[in-house]
Amino acid sequence: MAIEVNNISKLYGSQKALNKVSFKVNKPEIVGFLGPNGAGKSTMMKILTTYIDASEGQAVVNGFDVQTNKLNVQKSVGYLPEHNPLYLEQYVKEYLAFNAAVYGVSKKRIADVIQLTGLTPEAHKKIGQLSKGYQQRVGLANALLHDPEVLILDEPTTGLDPNQLVDIRNLIRKLGEEKTVFLSTHIMQEVEAMCDRVIIINKGEIVANKTLKALREGQEQIVVVEFDYRVETVFLEKLPHVKKVVNVHDFMYEITFNTTADMRSSVFDFAHDNALKILQLNQKNTSLETLFRELTA
Repeated sequence: MAIEVNNISKLYGSQKALNKVSFKVNKPEIVGFLGPNGAGKSTMMKILTTYIDASEGQAVVNGFDVQTNKLNVQKSVGYLPEHNPLYLEQYVKEYLAFNAAVYGVSKKRIADVIQLTGLTPEAHKKIGQLSKGYQQRVGLANALLHDPEVLILDEPTTGLDPNQLVDIRNLIRKLGEEKTVFLSTHIMQEVEAMCDRVIIINKGEIVANKTLKALREGQEQIVVVEFDYRVETVFLEKLPHVKKVVNVHDFMYEITFNTTADMRSSVFDFAHDNALKILQLNQKNTSLETLFRELTA
């Protein structure tokens, strides 16, 4: 088990940032850690990386206890914090060489990491001259220098443009084939594109811990259909798996089904059997963003 958290709580005075949080992360696996601002995400990540201590409970990273074996945790973890701390007056290569000396890694590893994170065109520049997206890449390169078994990334795609997003997303997916990646983000598309599993935290407590597939299995499906004639909703309610039917306007209806199976064929058969013409027929599923809002409302 790469990360194992058991009943972790964290108090700041009388405020409880985390309340008996427990979860496990396997290797290799990419897990998205989601939650609204103030939910406890960054606090949890700081505990896992030994920056702060928990008030109670136990956390183990790569086999090492985060409170009693901090040095070995730090050796086996690559951490990109939300507010990426960089020496802006240093050149990219100079900054990475400085950190590489701390880890005791070779110059070849520095070159490999620069290439891996797409920093080659900017490696000769001072960090302060780089865009926010490239500064984020420098932070990610630094987290990868010592080839850690576990990567903990707090908002890793902040400030990236669409092209950079694709590159970093592909990189994280590639890293997740061999390593454990535990990342937080507010961008639901990133979660769906990269993660195997999602842990959602709200007000310091875990409210969901499921694979993306399992989350989707609990989703509803909405079919929007427009006929050429008005239909009484009571007849549409007789379709299989129907939860509710809403006459949006005129001859258009929104039918909610308690299933993720494509129900458009059932609506088409209904129209055929009742001599109705379909003017439009669309399917939409509840998004991860909607599920997130429901769980953290």
